Amino acid sequence: MSTYDPSGPEPEGGGKPPFDKQPPQSGGGVPEGTPSDPYGKPPPAGGPQDSPGAYGGTYGGAPGGSPYGGSPYDQPPPGYGPTGHGTPGAGPVPGMPPIGSWPNRILARLIDYLLVQVVAILLILPFASLSDRAGSAGSFWLACALYLVYDALMLSHDGQTLGKKAMKVRVAMLIDGNKPTQSAAWTRAAVFVVPAVLCCAALWWLIDGMFGVFDKPYRQCIHDKAAKTVVVTTA
Repeated sequence: MSTYDPSGPEPEGGGKPPFDKQPPQSGGGVPEGTPSDPYGKPPPAGGPQDSPGAYGGTYGGAPGGSPYGGSPYDQPPPGYGPTGHGTPGAGPVPGMPPIGSWPNRILARLIDYLLVQVVAILLILPFASLSDRAGSAGSFWLACALYLVYDALMLSHDGQTLGKKAMKVRVAMLIDGNKPTQSAAWTRAAVFVVPAVLCCAALWWLIDGMFGVFDKPYRQCIHDKAAKTVVVTTA
């Protein structure tokens, strides 16, 4: 605490009042004992800024790299290979099983269609005769409706209908080899069935199938393109 009294006599020797802390020197320096400016020096090494944290990288990857820590193509897709179905590494991309052959795919469709058609006939016989036009048309429409529901539900369950199980093929998502999602399964079934119901069933199915014959390298029909799926073997 200062003892200087402005109204009192000047201290002996003409000295200055004994302040506890001296003012800054004329040279602009910092008096001894005064803490340094916290913004004048960078933070010490080893602080929070130097350690990896939520902002040190993106989702575990190196800064500036892939947000998932590496290329998604470095590892086989989860639905393919040892944990999936089929022989790993034999398809067009690493880890993908061989693409399903056309004879197996066609036979699988025929098996499924015949099964559904039998059910449709049994359901419509009590109400109409198949010998007249109305009865046969009703049987076809009912079979198409049943097939759409049957195909979508079975594929979203495990990627296989009864016909596909018999012929050892399955439908998989092209991006990762997993079973089709709900939306993909219903899209695939609808694109296969609805145009056939609206007009020219035989012609639509021929165009749809021939599209897959010339598609490379996944042999995707139009309904596969729409749903982003692919047919692979399980043997």
